[in-house]
Order: sequence, then structure tokens, then C-alpha cells
Amino acid sequence: MSSISLSKKLRVGTRGSPLALAQTAAACQFLARAHGLAISAIEVKVIKTTGDQIQNRLLAEVGGKGLFTKEIEVALAAGEIDFAVHSAKDMPTVLPDGLVISAYLEREDVRDALISRNDRTFSELPRGATLGTASMRREAQVRRLRFDLEVRPLRGNVHSRIRKVDDGEIDATILAMAGLKRLGLTAAVTQVLSIDEFLPAVGQAAVAIETREDDGITRDLLAAIDHAPTAIALAAERAFLAVLDGSCRTPIAGHATVSDNDVAFRGMVFLPRGLAVYETRRSGPIADAARLGADAGAELKSRAGSGFMAQAV
Repeated sequence: MSSISLSKKLRVGTRGSPLALAQTAAACQFLARAHGLAISAIEVKVIKTTGDQIQNRLLAEVGGKGLFTKEIEVALAAGEIDFAVHSAKDMPTVLPDGLVISAYLEREDVRDALISRNDRTFSELPRGATLGTASMRREAQVRRLRFDLEVRPLRGNVHSRIRKVDDGEIDATILAMAGLKRLGLTAAVTQVLSIDEFLPAVGQAAVAIETREDDGITRDLLAAIDHAPTAIALAAERAFLAVLDGSCRTPIAGHATVSDNDVAFRGMVFLPRGLAVYETRRSGPIADAARLGADAGAELKSRAGSGFMAQAV
């Protein structure tokens, strides 16, 4: 642990949801511990994003990715904050000019989790049961496996989605295990879903920390808490998504794992209703992570064809 003194407080920008605040608190604790700082040396600024303001429509209908990051990035670029904490899956593959991802926290559990009434597993849900989700990826995967279920749009934070199951508004929902763990809500989980059947979203369970590219002081501070295996995995996943031009309007799944000096990647792209899917895998040295992800994306884009991707959008 290093010990430094700061001439002024570090300012971090975040959304105001319980999960965003929990992730930001974790990042601040890691940073303070790494440099021997008092936690009071870091000021948290809550910034309301477009995605937070729009609760009655699916994100795919109003612009897709970037809706949970835009206003925070504007504040970062303007120098109103020194760094920003995001859920990596919310970040567009192309960042605004002058901004970079400077660190990732160690990734949490990447799996999806089913929360259902009467503790029914996914296979036990009755025909016609209602499953709520805001994710086109999850909808496509659900329909691929259980076309007899009724999938409904569902917005809101983690607590409100669980409450809608408890209140009987829907029979089930699917949420990220990572968020449930960070919020201490794992008791609500009915079934942890297999990655084999429910491949996660690109960046799921990872926390990304964004800075100005020219802010060497803040970037150096954050380097101390950057988790290298997570950064390598995200390099592959985000390169895959970038080639496919993925957004919330495109059902895409991608997950990379790192073991010693190797990275293994699996990616999928779906038609929205899960009627068709293309899948591929790559593996190789960690130095080639981004290239492997991009190559996988190019393969699926070629195999699926422009007509497929147009339907996906």
C-alpha cells in the first residue's frame, strides 16, 4: 500500500441506483486502501442519466447503449468529476473523444439468476407463465429454450423487479447474480442459470472506471486497483461487440475467461425472438485477446449476413 496526500478531493461520478452506489462505494474503498487515503478524500457525485429518467419504455426503443453513461461522461469531459464508475455492460464500445477506461474492478459472478414465484426453476415454470425482462439477450435466450412462456418488458432497479415477482405482477424475472450479490439479495434467487444455456452479456459483472485520457494523475492512482484478468477478458468481449456494432437493440452474448496466459472466448448473436442463433469460440494467448474477440465478431457477422443483423436491429 502506498501513502499519498492529495491537494483536493477526488470526485467520482455515478448513477444513483442502489447497485451503482454499491459499486462506486467498492471502487472508492479499494482506491482509498491502495493509497492510504481516508474514504472522505473521495467525494461521490450522483448524476441522473437519460436511462434513469425513462422508466416507461425499453432502452432499445430510445437509443440503446449509452443511456446510462452519457450525462456522467459529459461531466467527466467537462472536469466536473475526476473519474466515473460504470457497469461495464452499459458502456458503448466507442467512448467519447478524450475519455478512456483506466481500470476494472475484479469481476463478480457472471451468471444470470432466475427469481420466480413458488420457487419454480426455469424448467418448472408452467406454460404461459409471465417472465419479465428489459434485456433482449435474455428474452432471446428464454424464447429459444421455452417458447411457451410469455415474455414481458420489465424496467426498474433490482429491488423493484424482485418486488414485482413477490407481488404477483409477473411469475418470474432474470437478473444478474453479480448485482444480487453486491446488494445482499441472493436469498431471492430461485435458480442460478447455467452459462451454457444463458451466456452473459458482454461486460456483465464487471465494473469499469472511466477517466479523461490526459489526466495522468488520476489514471496512475487507478492503476493500483486495476484487475488485469478482468481487463483482458473485457478486451476480448468489447472487441467482439464492436465488430457486431452491438447495442441494446441487438441480442448479443459474449464471455471471456482468463487462465494463466491464455484467454478463451465464446460469443453468440440471436434474432430477437430466439428463433435463430449463431455461435463461435476462440482461444489463444492473452496478448491477442482483442484480436480474438474481433475475429469472432467478424465470423458471426459474415455467417449471419446483413439480413440477419438487420432483423436483429
